[in-house]
Amino acid sequence: MIIPQDFDLKTELKKCKTAEDLTGKNGLLQRLVGGMLEQLLQNEMDEHLGYEKHSIMGDHSGNSRNGKTKKTLKSNYGNVELEIPRDRNGEFDPIVVKKHQRSISSFDDKIISMYAKGMTVRDIQAHVQELYGADLSPALISNITDKVMETATEWQARPLQKIYPIIFFDAIHYKVKENGKVVSKASYTCLGIDLEGKKDVLGIWVGDAEGARFWLKVCTELQNRGVKDVLIACIDGLKALPDAIRMVFPEVEIQLCIIHMIRNSIKYVPHNCSKEFMADLKEIYKASTEEVAYQNLEKLQRKWEPKYALAVRPWLVHWENLKTFFAFPEQIRRVIYTTNAVESVHRQLRKVTKNKAVFPTDESLVKMLFLAVRDVSKKWTMPMHGWKTIISHLSIVYGERLGLDT
Repeated sequence: MIIPQDFDLKTELKKCKTAEDLTGKNGLLQRLVGGMLEQLLQNEMDEHLGYEKHSIMGDHSGNSRNGKTKKTLKSNYGNVELEIPRDRNGEFDPIVVKKHQRSISSFDDKIISMYAKGMTVRDIQAHVQELYGADLSPALISNITDKVMETATEWQARPLQKIYPIIFFDAIHYKVKENGKVVSKASYTCLGIDLEGKKDVLGIWVGDAEGARFWLKVCTELQNRGVKDVLIACIDGLKALPDAIRMVFPEVEIQLCIIHMIRNSIKYVPHNCSKEFMADLKEIYKASTEEVAYQNLEKLQRKWEPKYALAVRPWLVHWENLKTFFAFPEQIRRVIYTTNAVESVHRQLRKVTKNKAVFPTDESLVKMLFLAVRDVSKKWTMPMHGWKTIISHLSIVYGERLGLDT
């Protein structure tokens, strides 16, 4: 089933009139996979013997090819008929299709794994070419990775737990092609901390315009997937999100990210005043109580607002959503006063997506983000540090809402 040299992918694709012609029995993908595997096996045999087929180097070498053995393998595209090369000494032990192997579905998983690590289609082609000397077409790689979308859709709709003590929302921006133009779109991530203290990305939403309707849809989706209550929602300055969360989860407490507030304020303060301004600002967010913090905020207002109103006013306007963390001990404050937990996830996503300057579609972006999140979350096997103390304090504050025996 080795693909002939005169095989033309574009011509073969034109012959495909239905999905069955592409992915069904004896379809194009089935033939491509079989032909590619046989080419890989031939390359392995060349490596094993130390010379290529028909080479004079094989004369009196002590070992040579000795025909082929037919084998049927299960694949994601149906059964694939292969001809496995043999050597005269019976020493050939192939890697790409091992002895007694009856399925090659894992081959797709290897391609998907490379894609999940941020490798481009060209990178994957080069990697397989270097390892096996075989050429994978971009169409084949795309079709293999496109299968991820079905899994990603199922993941996005999976049931969630009833209660999340803490959730984090944040956005990361990418360039995506849309209607022939390159536009900037935000990917919004919701990270939840469950009752056991374990992290879980609850969902990813790609959109180009956030607003009340968008956030209400997101929060309603979480509710429809089983979330009944959220204690604390830690967010960046995402417009309309606080109102949307409260509409769906009325008892939730909002905590705006202090770090983002600091960064936003310092942009409006000249460099020669920044050190003094930061020292005054620190007296607010490092205060021992909400009362002391607000007194220090009033001092900041009197001193700096006449000169740098844009640096001061957001703290006054958003104080209701900034003061939440003052009600908790230091161990909980460190967790909720910043969205660093979800930003840490985004740092991992950037590592994977850095080779993609522009995504061709929203779906291609979601596909890569889902794979990256799946890889990152494999490490989340243990509760967050100090969780027993945190959940004990939360159980005292929130009582029956946690559904724990107190």
